[in-house]
Amino acid sequence: MNQDQVKNKLNKLAEVPDFSLIFSGKTSSKVDGLYKPESREIIIHNHNMKGDHDLMYTAIHEFAHHVHCCTSGTPVSGRCHTSQFWAVFHDLLKKAEKKKIYSNPFKTDEDFVNLTSEIRENYIKKNGELMKKLGSLLFRARDLCLKKHLSFDDYSDRELNMHRSIAKTVIKLNSYDISPEIGYENMKTVAAVANHEKRTEVEKEFLKHESPDLVKVMVKGGSLDPEEDVDPVERLEAEKHKIEKTISTLRKKLADVEKRIHEIST
Repeated sequence: MNQDQVKNKLNKLAEVPDFSLIFSGKTSSKVDGLYKPESREIIIHNHNMKGDHDLMYTAIHEFAHHVHCCTSGTPVSGRCHTSQFWAVFHDLLKKAEKKKIYSNPFKTDEDFVNLTSEIRENYIKKNGELMKKLGSLLFRARDLCLKKHLSFDDYSDRELNMHRSIAKTVIKLNSYDISPEIGYENMKTVAAVANHEKRTEVEKEFLKHESPDLVKVMVKGGSLDPEEDVDPVERLEAEKHKIEKTISTLRKKLADVEKRIHEIST
């Protein structure tokens, strides 16, 4: 594929401001590609690539930086790999797979398919099942503490050496009957959602094997679609308000420190 062909494929994944895509004609030992937000340039070191698959994966990664920069309410670095960036990137890969622009090797390579099945069934799921059972035991411990007028937090912190907040989260895994198939870390994300309907929706996304970053953006109520995103002026105004509030708080703290310095010095 040439530069124009790659760019045309990327344009099918999201409607964002125009950008340029350049093949450097070089190899790089550091990166396969980079994005320059100021000039909206995607540069791909095409001599690093072994084929079109590698080329498209790198192109989608750098395009994700462009989408992230264009849809974010605040300035972001072209190489800023935040959770929001990974959510955008994973969403673009999903779209690319549906449009036959990119093929996921982990779903087609038999070695990976078998290994994934073993890891999910024998480790991720079993770990989730163990944590649910632990949640049941912790629930009993909490009930016992109530009956004997003792502090469950104290029992958790000092006897089990498990932080009380973690113990309470593990109890929720069992109380909410969260599927162990999604694994302990993702179960914690689900347990943190207070609303039952929203919690069920989040759990379903994990059961569909969506990436944690994608699901967490959904939990926060964010959008990955530029057309559905909040008006950029509104987002910038909100960010401006947050910065002003922070500055005001810091000024008060500075005044307090200066006052204490003066009191100690005199």
